Amino acid sequence: MGRWSFALPSRDRIRSRILTLLKGMAPYGMAALLLLGLQRSRIAETLDLLLYDLVTSQRPAPAGKALPITMIGLDESDIQAYGWPIEDGLLCRAIERLGQEGAVAIGLDLYRDKGMGPNQACLRQLVQSEPRLVTIFNVAEGIEPIPGAPPERQSFNDLVVDADGVMRRDLVHVAGQDEATVSLALRLAEVASGSKTLRGTLDQGSAPGPWLESESGGYRGLDAAGYQQMLPFRQPGSFPTWNLQALLAGQVPATQIQGHIVLIGSTAPSLRDLFEIPHTRFTSGAKQLLMPGVEIHALRVAALLERQNGDLRLHVWTSSGQLDLALELLAVVLGIGLGEAFRTLRRSVVAVALVGLGLAGGLVALLWLQHAWIGAVTPLAGLSLMAGAGWLRRGAASQQQRQQIQRLLGQTTSPAVAKQLWEQREELLSDGRFEGRQLPVTILFSDTCSFTSVSEQLQPAELLSWLNRGMAYCVPAITKRGGMVNKFTGDGFLAVFGAPVSNSPRADARAAIETALDIQNGLDTINQELAREGAPAMHLRIGIHSGEVLAGSMGSSERLEYAVIGDTVNCASRLESIDKTRQDNICRVLVSSATRALLPEDWALEWEHWGELQVKGRQEPLDIWELRGAALRDSAPAAPPATPH
Repeated sequence: MGRWSFALPSRDRIRSRILTLLKGMAPYGMAALLLLGLQRSRIAETLDLLLYDLVTSQRPAPAGKALPITMIGLDESDIQAYGWPIEDGLLCRAIERLGQEGAVAIGLDLYRDKGMGPNQACLRQLVQSEPRLVTIFNVAEGIEPIPGAPPERQSFNDLVVDADGVMRRDLVHVAGQDEATVSLALRLAEVASGSKTLRGTLDQGSAPGPWLESESGGYRGLDAAGYQQMLPFRQPGSFPTWNLQALLAGQVPATQIQGHIVLIGSTAPSLRDLFEIPHTRFTSGAKQLLMPGVEIHALRVAALLERQNGDLRLHVWTSSGQLDLALELLAVVLGIGLGEAFRTLRRSVVAVALVGLGLAGGLVALLWLQHAWIGAVTPLAGLSLMAGAGWLRRGAASQQQRQQIQRLLGQTTSPAVAKQLWEQREELLSDGRFEGRQLPVTILFSDTCSFTSVSEQLQPAELLSWLNRGMAYCVPAITKRGGMVNKFTGDGFLAVFGAPVSNSPRADARAAIETALDIQNGLDTINQELAREGAPAMHLRIGIHSGEVLAGSMGSSERLEYAVIGDTVNCASRLESIDKTRQDNICRVLVSSATRALLPEDWALEWEHWGELQVKGRQEPLDIWELRGAALRDSAPAAPPATPH
């Protein structure tokens, strides 16, 4: 089917398209700024850490009792029995007993840079003579180890705590340091195994990960200095634990000392050597769940023992910054695609919700089942924000298109036609106007008879009211059958059936004839009312012709209207005005043979043949028929169902 258009001047058209593009991109720009702000504000990291804590705290974890690690926890009863700080002599007795019972490594997680009690020399002598004893110092606090401890007996017990105060990470090693600067967990693992292989591979940079980076998992801008990993958690409180009194009394079974790494540290809440862990946030009870520092070190030792054995099942794999960026970009593209792809907003919302749930569920399942942590908040936010931007853009565009359609067609279309226009708006509208198209239509042209003489009898307000009485009936008769009043001509109107959308040429012709019959019948009622009011009677002439027209928006950017032009319109107008003296009823309807040929053959209508007549401005004559009414109106065949295309 041919096309035509009334083009804007090229500069105006380019400017219009640029403005439309910028308006369309504005929601996406806002969404991108919100996404960037989410990342910079640390909100995304906070939410990702909260999700990590939830999964970690609820996921089943093995107990620590299966590992060769035992804790000697100095609890409240020890403090009551021995006082605080514990004297060095008591610690010497405990360490000697552990050595006698076959402990392979002994970690003293107590600061003894200054001696305690009368027998301070014993601990300083023991740290030099007992190869299995490891003492601690703290780099951050500047606390020294036991005086005289050789470098190979020293270790730092500094722990890395996240900004929210939760212990999630383990600083395994810092390469390039002196012999004394080794973490407590790594030193105990070396002493127990008698091998420094792991430290050697770490110093060479060849130890397999997973090691944390600045953008690992849900972290953003993490200080990942040294070799850090996510701390593999076991069931809190599941390592075999005895207090100092039980050890000194010989009540600790030998099987829990022989071949074990033993850590000595405080577990008494009053000593405040307690840390929040992921489980803290999601465990309810009379007291907040906090983990003693000595148990944290036990977890660290357990992770290193498993690493030495090649068992990394509990270790948490974290995504890299490149993978996170790729996932975020994918989510952004998906958000834009899903926000724009579906014709209806409801389907788009459902699709985004399903994809979002699938993405969130997949990332949670990876963390739960495979111990793989990928930041979920930023991808989900990117998906939601970009989809929302698409919905906002579409809403604004739809509102603009609705206004354009209303501006171009006014309120002279039926709800059914308006629905079709709305569904086909993307195809019909171009640069805020209806693109020119060649369409087969049926035109109904109407005029009021003797309007000049009637206007002499009535005041202007009365005349307008009189005209509107007829129009109030004619316009609904047109629009309810899918027609459109394209133009009012003072005391008449031009109606079109089949533009901008059509059911079919036959359906459009039938709708025009049904409209004319309806108007004929309606004028009888209107004139009865006018007669009772003493007002002049109303008579109409109608011309109906079918054929092709050029239809589209005509005018400038200041004023546009939907125009239908061509010979078909002219013929309908000539049919209405031909031989005005030949009328013997209140509504004369002249129909061309082109329209009558489109009507159902079995439709019982009363016709009067006028023959072929020459109309003004046209070389070929028109074969004209006057529609006198419906001979058997009740038996008229049903109209064919509408089939929008």
